[in-house]
Parts: sequence; C-alpha cells; structure tokens
Amino acid sequence: MAFWRVREELSQTSRLRRSFYELLRDELDQHMLQYGLIDSYSNFHNAGQEYPFVEKRELKPRARLPVREYDQHDSFLVLFVEETITAAHKKYIRFLDVNKTTKTNLLTTESLALSDKFERNQKYLESAHFFSLLKSLLHVDYALLIQRDPTTRSKDRYMLSHFHVRIDWPISDAAEDLAQSLRYISKDIYEKGDKYAEDAQKKFFEYYGVPTTVGGRRTAAIVAAQYLKRVPCITTVYAASSESRSLIRISERGVSKAVLVRFSEKLMEGIAEANKISPRSLIHNYVVDRQRKSFVCIFQVTYAYTNPARLPDDGKLREIKPDLNWLTVGSEHIIPKPGVTKYPPLPISLIYS
Repeated sequence: MAFWRVREELSQTSRLRRSFYELLRDELDQHMLQYGLIDSYSNFHNAGQEYPFVEKRELKPRARLPVREYDQHDSFLVLFVEETITAAHKKYIRFLDVNKTTKTNLLTTESLALSDKFERNQKYLESAHFFSLLKSLLHVDYALLIQRDPTTRSKDRYMLSHFHVRIDWPISDAAEDLAQSLRYISKDIYEKGDKYAEDAQKKFFEYYGVPTTVGGRRTAAIVAAQYLKRVPCITTVYAASSESRSLIRISERGVSKAVLVRFSEKLMEGIAEANKISPRSLIHNYVVDRQRKSFVCIFQVTYAYTNPARLPDDGKLREIKPDLNWLTVGSEHIIPKPGVTKYPPLPISLIYS
C-alpha cells in the first residue's frame, strides 16, 4: 500500500534528495518539540500556572480524551513535503499566490508581527534565520507548508513556501480513500449503507490516533496526511494540540505522539540503571525541568498498525469490524532534549505499566 518509493527504487539523484530531506526533517523534529512542548511548558510557568501533564490512559489507542483547550499551550500545523506539490492539488490543499511567503504578503497580514527587515532568503531552511521566521508564523490559522523549491536545479532547496494553508478535502472523502485502499469498500463510502459509512469514518480517525470528536488542526492534520498520499513522495505532518497537550507526527513511518511527563527520583534511578547511563548524564541530557523531587522529560509513543489496518494479503474486499483495534502501541521512548545530539532515545514501558 506504499504511495511512495523506497530508496532502492529511486535514482541516485532522488536518493540524495531523500537523504537531504531526512536530514532536514531530523532538525525540524527538534524545533517542533521545542515549540510544541517545551515552549508551551514555559508559557504555563511564566503565567504562574500548573502544567496539565498528560495521563498514561490518554496515550492508549482509542483513548477518550478530556475535552478542554488550554490557552497557554501552543497549537500549530506544519506540512513538510519531500517534493513540490503541483498546482493540480490546489483545490484541496489551498496554497495560492495570496498566501505565499513573500514580503508583501507577510507584512500585509494583520496577524503577523514582522519587521520591515524581512529578507526573502529567510524562508529557506538553510538560512540561519529560518527557524525564527517559522516560530513567528506558527501561531497563524490553518497550516504552514514547507516543500522543495522547484526553481532550483543545481541543488535541492527547501523553503517555507506558504502560510495560512487551508485543508479543504472533506473528511468523508478522506475516510473513503482510506477504506478503498484497505479494501473495505470498492468505490463509494455509502455503498454498504449509512451505518457502514459512519464506521469507516470512525476508523479513519482511529487509524491516525485521534478521537472522532476532535476538530481544528488535528482533524486538518489527518485529512492532509491522507490527501498527501496522492503526491508520490514522503511527507511529514506535525500537529501541536492545546487539548491533547501533545505533538503529533505523521509520516511514512506512521503516527507518533510526544508529550511531557513527570518521573519520580526513584524511577529516574531505575531508568539510568536499565540504560547503563549515569544519573547525572540522564538529568543533563533528558530532563526538561526539575520540580522538587520529580523530573520532567519528553516521552514519545510510536503506534503500530494491526492487521485490520493493513492491506489484506489476498487483496479481497472485507468487512469493517468496529470492535477490532486498528492501532497498538509499537514503541515507547524517553527522548533527549532538543539540541542533544550524542544521546539516543531510551526505551521504556510506561503506558501499560
């Protein structure tokens, strides 16, 4: 069911582009964690408020989440595409001339606070000021689009090409597309009745690890992730949510969520011992903040697809069984603080412990 080609199927030029994209994505991951989690944590601290840590039950597949928006928690949506999205997709991914990241467009948008010193090269990832521009634009409505600059031929350059990017593909179309690809329907989402169509849409949300009741950026994120399968390359969608207090990352590898958690001093000692790392190194490289006798770290869960969420081996049509889980917990890690490069994620079993 791959909609993108693996390295062995690429030309040497495309392989180099893939490597460059993944290198840039590694760096972008770090900044997304900083903006989505650590900066949000600082917002609560600066406002004199307790940070609403995510409970373990909220990270289980098909979990029912408390419905509450936290004003201090940042939210954003970023689409990072390996290639360039062609104009044929503008009907549903609304990247138009009026929302290109030109100096004129940026300075005439009232929601932005940019100085007249803005330089056009700031929108390229290679620019030293790119992440300052990215941070200043993250709060805008809808999504930011980062893609390859089609005008450069001698080398690959990636740029923040558009802001205020709306995702206008209907949810029913996205669910229909997924159900077709997994062989639950042949053509139309309503071909087996309204109840079956409703089940297909619920499973669409479950496939991407979000409750059916969510709206806003998370819904736009999963619709965008499904639609971008029509672009023959790998893509990465980042969605920071003020309700789930998490950073959701959707890529060719699947879905993951990163959240802030608190560990006791005793548990930290156990983590250090299990991973053969000194407590001092653990605190220095993995701890975001210390609260009396507890330690704040970044925890990431990566989900895996079960058989019902994979293409059947025989390729035949099948029936949706609502009771069967489409996601399971694949791996769990404590990940290093942004900027730490010499230490790897540390495996841990937390959600079902």
